[in-house]
Amino acid sequence: MLTSITDGILCCLTGKTTNLVLPLESSEPSDGFEFVEVKPGRVLRVRHIIPERQPSDTDADKKDVDCDSNDEDSNSDGVAGTSVHCKRKITVYRNGQLVIENLGDVLHSEILQCQDGDLEPCSTVEVELADYKELPKRTVLIDSKRVISSCKGTHSDVALFFVHGVGGSLDIWSSQLDFFSRLGYEVIAPDLAGHGASIAPQIAAAYTFYALAEDLRAIFKRYARKRNILIGHSYGVSFCTFLAHEYPDLVHKVVMINGGGPTALEPSLCSIFQLPSCVLHCLSPCLAWSFLKAGFARQGAKEKQLLKQGNAFNVSPFVLRAMMSGQYWPEGDEVYHAELTVPILLVHGLCDKFVPVEEDQRMAEILLFAFLKVIEEGSHMVMMECPDTVNTLLHEFFLWEPDMSRKDSRKADPDKTGCEIINTQKISKPMAK
Repeated sequence: MLTSITDGILCCLTGKTTNLVLPLESSEPSDGFEFVEVKPGRVLRVRHIIPERQPSDTDADKKDVDCDSNDEDSNSDGVAGTSVHCKRKITVYRNGQLVIENLGDVLHSEILQCQDGDLEPCSTVEVELADYKELPKRTVLIDSKRVISSCKGTHSDVALFFVHGVGGSLDIWSSQLDFFSRLGYEVIAPDLAGHGASIAPQIAAAYTFYALAEDLRAIFKRYARKRNILIGHSYGVSFCTFLAHEYPDLVHKVVMINGGGPTALEPSLCSIFQLPSCVLHCLSPCLAWSFLKAGFARQGAKEKQLLKQGNAFNVSPFVLRAMMSGQYWPEGDEVYHAELTVPILLVHGLCDKFVPVEEDQRMAEILLFAFLKVIEEGSHMVMMECPDTVNTLLHEFFLWEPDMSRKDSRKADPDKTGCEIINTQKISKPMAK
């Protein structure tokens, strides 16, 4: 504590930030750590694990992928998948009311089994609409076909991308990276700028949402296969949403872990993170303890060790302040999320003090194909607290393919004043480990 205060005073006097995060030479090169220059002088650490099953065809597979193309042909492993009709009408009225009409196929949540082994039924949310006399402010029509297939570790055209949030690092995904790489999946996990062992530019503009999104775009284009699954945590969910919106034909599925509601990002002017960096440095022990209490359901020795091993909340005060101030993304509103046609699994730790469960429930209502699972014993860092449960849920989702024999042909009735939003948002008990 005294050291932090002393360093903070020196920071104020010299105008320099202590404990900068700079690229480090990996001590475990065999574990797939790479350093990628996404822009001149902007280097990110990436953990890239390639299964041993494809040592010779990696480059060949990469040549077949064009991130700017709209190729919807079947993948290289010949997995046909199931074609799903994605059709919905999104209307925004001048009073801010959002109306979503689902006119296409309905997917049931047979991907996830409850603790007793029964299949989770599809729940229906009916939204009663008022009598609108004014003209809509904006209308978005979506009418497309999407092929959804099972993604197995034996499929060479599948890649998993893991994106952490503010204060984290790729190390928070250690359990998931080890688990899925052992199953044969190719996994990619970057450190955001200023986090982990990535370079930490000393300019606030380097940490805006758009700057970080472009970093991840470069990483995605470098490693993308034909079927890519994005897994994001907290702030990382926003970047996964951005990539899914930008590359709908390459992003096959998305997992959102404690990502919050479908709202546009805007930094809070009254946040503690608006304080000068030197003050934040003095407060760093208190901030770390607050994160431990809010981020984990329990605060024992195990959780402290997980926090240390995950290299979480171990960033410089300057980076932390810039990250929180740079969360400006006005485009990422409810309409933006409603336009996504990719299947999405939402995982929420019930004890999360950062993200209320109501926010993820709202996200499930807005998304076209969404499945919400709540883990009772988990909190914000649920993938570290309950790795077995999270890994099982993710794996079931990766393997899931729609069963169109249960196809629901319900359409919106133009004679009714109401609109039906189909979502599976039942909260069930966690699966047994």
